Amino acid sequence: MTLSHARLDAVRAVAESGSYAAAARLLGVSQPNVSAHVRALEAEFGVRLFTRESGRLQPTGLCLKLCDSAERMAEARSDAERLLLSRSSLREGKITVGLGNAMPGMALIAAFHCAYPGVTLQVETGSHQKITRSVVTHECDIGILPDVPNDHRFRRQNLMASEVIAITPPDHPLARAGTVTARALSNEPLIFRSSGSSTQRAVDRMFARAGLSPRPFLTLDARDGLYEAVVNGLGIGFLWRASTTRTDSVSHLSIAEMQGLNSHETVFSLKATESKIVEAFLGVAASFDQSVEP
Repeated sequence: MTLSHARLDAVRAVAESGSYAAAARLLGVSQPNVSAHVRALEAEFGVRLFTRESGRLQPTGLCLKLCDSAERMAEARSDAERLLLSRSSLREGKITVGLGNAMPGMALIAAFHCAYPGVTLQVETGSHQKITRSVVTHECDIGILPDVPNDHRFRRQNLMASEVIAITPPDHPLARAGTVTARALSNEPLIFRSSGSSTQRAVDRMFARAGLSPRPFLTLDARDGLYEAVVNGLGIGFLWRASTTRTDSVSHLSIAEMQGLNSHETVFSLKATESKIVEAFLGVAASFDQSVEP
């Protein structure tokens, strides 16, 4: 048995207007279409929905109850449509952005908010591995990471080039060197990130190319923890150059073996994601790219 929206709409229109012809005009369909829906519903369920009195179709008690239920169903359907539209509306929608590094992602988010102030922004932070997984599982609509893998499922928009650098306390003997080698670094107490970090993957590759395998003095999950560990003189750490605007209490050193091996901070989303807000965010990213790319 089929209780379709079209059949219910036909019953409600006939009950309101009193005839098949008037109901057809209300619905913008043909009269035979309306009468076929009503009669099919009566025949299929073995009920009578209308009686004819003085040339007008009058709803039975059952029909009136059915119309009440159909009205509630229509309201629920409208609520569901409004919910779906509001989620993707550029005036009142929502987007979740996953950041591996605070910068330049936060600058891009600020630019997007300026362009679309009605959209609610939620920001998730975490390792490269965590953010990539969150985009794949739809927990994040957009990811912003360095060294994004070539994956056919992703749409990508490069923001700016970046490279991994070393950071030292300002009173460290290497602090004024400007550039340091992998071998010189390997002789120092080093602070590494956990294996899910894109920074650490780049550092591991760099040492491997140099034929070195230093052991870290300390391994930390969070970038902020690494930064504070360096500030407090525990050793030398590593960051993407574009990942922070902080310059307090540390010295930034280029690494000879990293020069010419720049990666990009990249905005990416699943190709299968269809959303006006995601499209708008990628559009802002494209303009942002033009304004900051060296």
